[in-house]
Amino acid sequence: MIQRHRLAAPLTALLASAAFANGALADELNVYSARHYDSDERLYDAFTEQTGIKVNILEGDSDQLIERIRREGEASPADVMITVDAGRLWRAEQENIFESVESEVLNERVPESMRHPEGKWFGFSQRVRAIFYNPDNIDPSEIGSYEDLADPNLEGDICIRSSNNIYNQSLLASLIEHHGAEGAEEWAQGVVNNFARQPEGGDTDQILGVASGECDVAVANHYYYVRLLKSDDGSEREAADKVEILFPNQDGRGAHVNVGGAGVVKGAPNHDNAIRFLEFLASDEAQEIFAYGNYEYPVVEGVKKDEVLESWGDFKKDGINVSILGENNPKAIRIFDRVGWR
Repeated sequence: MIQRHRLAAPLTALLASAAFANGALADELNVYSARHYDSDERLYDAFTEQTGIKVNILEGDSDQLIERIRREGEASPADVMITVDAGRLWRAEQENIFESVESEVLNERVPESMRHPEGKWFGFSQRVRAIFYNPDNIDPSEIGSYEDLADPNLEGDICIRSSNNIYNQSLLASLIEHHGAEGAEEWAQGVVNNFARQPEGGDTDQILGVASGECDVAVANHYYYVRLLKSDDGSEREAADKVEILFPNQDGRGAHVNVGGAGVVKGAPNHDNAIRFLEFLASDEAQEIFAYGNYEYPVVEGVKKDEVLESWGDFKKDGINVSILGENNPKAIRIFDRVGWR
């Protein structure tokens, strides 16, 4: 049975559970996870079934987990930390949480662009930052690239999340890499000028804003749209049917892709189990769970995907190493502040 525990605020009031206080046990693995998808339980169950290694899960948001590992120091029972977005993986890296891992399995299975150059973390699922639009009002040729979102012709048309959202920070970080800080700032200012409303809500709210007519164009991760298409709520499915998805920059560098990833924590008491777990996450079995459980794209080529993702076919992805998104994160935050993207 999986032992699951959730962090509760304030962090300083937390008490370590018995499952995490025991340190190294030959048949156990302690995972600190910022992913909160029920489907991930299938990952842990499958790993235990395959290896006999019991998985203990401590869940919290990324900043909580990073702070907890930092405070625990060398006494931390954490073996693996899992989180989403290269920006958050970079923050953990900056706190010296991850150790470099050399694994032939991981190097062979995980594309070079989806892993840290020094093996400090590996991406195991892909998330596309897509453009959504109202087909009655928008010609997709007008929004074929992220750069088009800054076109004055879209004034008052765009719904997008706030600048404190890590997904937007990483999108801007990619634009810094491709256009330089000055070009990226011009783009950010142009998007701010085109806001249909002040940023509010999550990715789903941006898509629903297009469906309701509050805006004609939105930016969101692709899997939020799939959730709406497959929702048990008829009104959500109806809203999704009013919206079309577009993968940007297909005539150029390709669509911006981010990752859900994990790394081995320095001083992991169950070090060998931790590496074995990361290698399992790169297996076809685990990759299919990512692809079906949360409608993410697998990082391993040839793995089966949900039928909606299959129906969209192949598309071009930005090939920059996702670690760059973290490196450019501080610049992106400063740019957002300067252009008034709140």
